[in-house]
Amino acid sequence: MRRVVVTGLGVVSPIGTGRPAFHAALREARPGVDLIRGFDASSFPTRIAAEVKDLDLAAVPLPADLEPALRRDRKSVFGVVAAREAVRDAFGAPPLLAALEPRRVAVIIASGQEIFHLEDVVAHVGHARIDGGALLRAVLADAPLRRLQIPSDLGARVIAREAGAAGLFAVNVSACAAGTQAVGEAFRAIQDGAADVALAGGYDSMVNPLAVGGFCLLGALSTANDLRGGASRPFDARRDGFVIGEGAAVLVLEEIEHARRRGARVRAEIRGYGSTLDAYRVTDPSPGHAGAVAAMRAALEDAGLAPAAVDYVNAHGTGTPKNDPAETAALHTLLGEGAGRVPVSSTKSQIGHLLGAAGAVELVATIFALEEGLLPATINLTHPDPECDLDYVPGTPRPATPRIALSSSFGFGGQNAALVVAWSEGA
Repeated sequence: MRRVVVTGLGVVSPIGTGRPAFHAALREARPGVDLIRGFDASSFPTRIAAEVKDLDLAAVPLPADLEPALRRDRKSVFGVVAAREAVRDAFGAPPLLAALEPRRVAVIIASGQEIFHLEDVVAHVGHARIDGGALLRAVLADAPLRRLQIPSDLGARVIAREAGAAGLFAVNVSACAAGTQAVGEAFRAIQDGAADVALAGGYDSMVNPLAVGGFCLLGALSTANDLRGGASRPFDARRDGFVIGEGAAVLVLEEIEHARRRGARVRAEIRGYGSTLDAYRVTDPSPGHAGAVAAMRAALEDAGLAPAAVDYVNAHGTGTPKNDPAETAALHTLLGEGAGRVPVSSTKSQIGHLLGAAGAVELVATIFALEEGLLPATINLTHPDPECDLDYVPGTPRPATPRIALSSSFGFGGQNAALVVAWSEGA
């Protein structure tokens, strides 16, 4: 079985664009949540989000033939920026991807769903001013509005074209689990011999009236608007919902001998991947936590490791009333008597929930923990919940020497995915 390593990282996040800025914010436990700037959210119950703040999208150079569409699709531009950084990190500047066999380079990317632009919808529906709930209902009821959508794979196609990748290509839109699944499928493609190199990760941006309005109608978002950076509170007794975010991360994965031959720096090794589906309801996981446990257990079995080998878990940790106790219970089931000794933290406390990009960005944070020997904190955890009784690294990052980490994502409708990643010494 071929071994798969990570040789490049690129990230766009609410706490920093670029790997150095992202890492600095993790070290400082800096929050990325604030009042929404991208649109007027004053009439919404939720008026906060984790937006990307330090990237001038207008200054990002884009291919001329696709520029008009890309300029209108934040998530795709985030993905292109992250991919460019990942390629530079792995292959240097100028990139050396041109020396690779194009058919042996895969691109597997997660994305958010196709989006509507508010101005297009308003013009089509014929209202100069319309509230979020009415706008959402109008879109759902009006099939011709599909013409106003931007394809989810737009950014992924630019990433593939710029990388000269002509091998396996796939775009995953399985919501909250998509980023982890994209990396997992790329890992599997290299492991099985279908590719030597893969660009994998995810991009998403749903900080817009339709998405925020929809999640508000579901009652899924935090309404702790006055707390701003303190509103995303995974595992805290006062948590009241997730904070929506946006961003992207792309990783360069390589077969280990391929990386060694070109003298690449190895950042980490992907050791295992597991994914399951509860097949219960469109938005709800099945009662209990069997699907989440099955995905994490499958990842460990794929890696040939026992649960006792896990030194750190980067949790899904959304901050919703139901997710956090269920995830805690799943980790108790998986880790058994050793659950209390394993540090668990939620990066979403800083960056919010990046939906389709969440798993990829959180994997970058997990690799940060392995490389730097510093566990990201779960910030805003000041009121312990008796149902959430693990070691969540509250408040500040913690020095540690993890060797095996688990990064998990659990999405709407019981989509579950997990990756096992190892420190790169001896890779």
